[in-house]
Amino acid sequence: MSMIVGQPLDRKDGKLKVTGAAPYAGEFVVPGLVYGVTIQSTITKGHINNIDTTVAQKLKGVLGVMTYKNAMSLHQPTGSDPSSGKFAEKDLLPLQSERIFYNGQHIAVVIAETFEIAEYAASLIKVDYNEEKSVSDIHDPEAKPYQPQQGLGGTSPQAKRGNTDEVLNNAAVKLEQTYTTPVYHHNPMEPHTTTAFWEDDELTVYDSTQGVFGVQNLLSNVLGIPKNKVRVISPFIGGGFGSKGFTWANAFLAPMAAKFINRPVKITLARSFQMFTCAGRRTTTIQKINLGADSNGKISAGKHETTSETSFVDEFVENAGVATKILYDIPNLDIVQNLVRLNRGTPCPTRAPGEAPGTYAFEVAMDELAEKLNIDPLQLRLINYAEKNPVDGKEFSGKNLKECYEKGAAAIGWKDRSDKPSANKQGRYLTGYGMATATYPANRSKASVRLKLYQEGNAVAACCTQDIGTGTYTVMAQLMADALGLPFEKVEFKLGDSTFPQGPNSGGSQTMATTGPAVRAAALEAKSKAIQLAIADKKSPLYNVEESAIGVENGRLYVINNNAKGETYTQLLSRNKMPLIDVNATTDVTLKDGEKSAAANANAKKEPDNPFAKQDEKMDREKYVFHSFGAHFVKVKVDSLTGMVKVEKIASAMDIGKILNEKTAKSQIMGAAIFGIGMALMEGSVYDPNTGRIVTKDLADYHVPVHADMPEFDVQFTDKPDYNISLVGARGAGEIGITGITAAIANAVYNATGKRVRELPITPDKLI
Repeated sequence: MSMIVGQPLDRKDGKLKVTGAAPYAGEFVVPGLVYGVTIQSTITKGHINNIDTTVAQKLKGVLGVMTYKNAMSLHQPTGSDPSSGKFAEKDLLPLQSERIFYNGQHIAVVIAETFEIAEYAASLIKVDYNEEKSVSDIHDPEAKPYQPQQGLGGTSPQAKRGNTDEVLNNAAVKLEQTYTTPVYHHNPMEPHTTTAFWEDDELTVYDSTQGVFGVQNLLSNVLGIPKNKVRVISPFIGGGFGSKGFTWANAFLAPMAAKFINRPVKITLARSFQMFTCAGRRTTTIQKINLGADSNGKISAGKHETTSETSFVDEFVENAGVATKILYDIPNLDIVQNLVRLNRGTPCPTRAPGEAPGTYAFEVAMDELAEKLNIDPLQLRLINYAEKNPVDGKEFSGKNLKECYEKGAAAIGWKDRSDKPSANKQGRYLTGYGMATATYPANRSKASVRLKLYQEGNAVAACCTQDIGTGTYTVMAQLMADALGLPFEKVEFKLGDSTFPQGPNSGGSQTMATTGPAVRAAALEAKSKAIQLAIADKKSPLYNVEESAIGVENGRLYVINNNAKGETYTQLLSRNKMPLIDVNATTDVTLKDGEKSAAANANAKKEPDNPFAKQDEKMDREKYVFHSFGAHFVKVKVDSLTGMVKVEKIASAMDIGKILNEKTAKSQIMGAAIFGIGMALMEGSVYDPNTGRIVTKDLADYHVPVHADMPEFDVQFTDKPDYNISLVGARGAGEIGITGITAAIANAVYNATGKRVRELPITPDKLI
């Protein structure tokens, strides 16, 4: 039987995207559509005394100006369930008061017949403020640090094992360094966009979001309307990287404006300034690393203390120490997280939130410790390799990191690396090699799928999840095709619509591991129903044959030991006058033996017993810790005259379970590694210390990697299924690729130049 899963098939949605036929949130044509342009505050803290909209409202084509004085009242969001959505600024519902908490806060919306009229009218509005002293920099003496008790996922960002201080004091070799990362902005290709319209009391929203189901819940909650009266649609998303995992004010302002003027309204955040002020960011981090080891390189103690920022309207924790707990076998370890509140917009998850900046600091510290010990950096990591989870001693559900080290080292030519920095010079160019470990949790949650197997021999499945550019349409179709025994072109996976069964948000690298088992379960159940129908049908060649003896290939059911004996789905369903087989499947995860999650227990009586779904309820967190690992190896070339760094090659080896589509998986790792190039060498937002207003307000000032910056990529996988997480065997690929890569680049730059830069980005002025 041919296996479609694992093949590097082209994307189902590829042609639509390259021809411009894929509809994004801002491209849906709605009759009577008008345009909203938001106005932002120009002060950083205070309140509005008056908004003068007189001139703007007299402009021909202007339909209304919505401010805190006339906007509809909103309800405070409730509930802590991640599937219910997360409003990024829960204490700053849009247009509900005159208070200003940060520079760039939404204070009004102009609605007009055209975007150009709305934009011009917005420039005519005059705002009088009462300005107050703000706290807009993490180094401000007024920025008072505190230790938060809860981070992402509801876990404590503080952790401690052993007696760290005492062991550090007595260590033979010690390292103490501080590493800093700046604010990073997401800048997805598609800006945040919402189109909304009402039909009587029913609301339809086209939104660019990583959580369709969550946005539906939030809109119902905050607008105060029944959930079944809200429909959210998002079939295509032009990137998100975490910023679209939270819901921002535009998602509420568009339906508010549509209700305000009784017309469909579209609001798109401008690339310049708006995308940099009110759509999230990765926070600044200041990370102090302490390590103590014996002369042989065994680390006895470590401390990772991070200070990051949040806003005054919500709490978000960039816990940079989250990966440190699990990276190496360190018996004594303290993770400390400090937080300061600033008058800036709220930070939010950014691809591998916490893990990306955290592995940068810790993996550079490992490199510095290796130099102190005169040990090869790769060997130091092997000396401190964790066979089991250092936190609780549990087995990893699957860990093949040593194989990743071997693959990556061979691909980059690690044996050619000189331990002596700046030893390799070719004319004016210095070359260097660096490496680092990558790691990210393997997450999975509940998903439901409805699948229809049609008489015509094709199948369609649907789930309310999203494809943010990762290949979800394609890989789910591969799972369907294999499980049903249908050709790839005969199956279709639908997503991005809240009328579909509930699926996961696209965050935490969980979409594949969550939706995949439900898709597989639905497909297997549909196939089983067809086989049982054939077995009971006296006119079928498969009458009275054991189900286990029947296979399906290319849409034809047959006896495994007698291929000539069989019939197609079409023949079977046509003869029985059945237009389709319709099934629903829900898969959840096991917390411990015999126990389902609370969500599964609540729905146990509502959902039909599905043996194929039960097979997938195998994520036993009592026995295993679910984590992915990998390694990045990098070669750089540095111009000794200009200080310009060119990443020549990146060799990445990843252990993320079964690879369902090698092409899309490699794209994920490459894209994340490109993120790492930006983090290491060029990206970083700058704020005016006097006003708190962002200075790097567009892509002319905020530099990101472009085609000319691309290195040679060598991406490999262990491709070893992890059936402890599900029978699909796959763990997420979206975020692990950005962990460790920034450190690997920084370590390579040091190996090339002998200059250790601990404050990102590593720009030419720091190397000359």
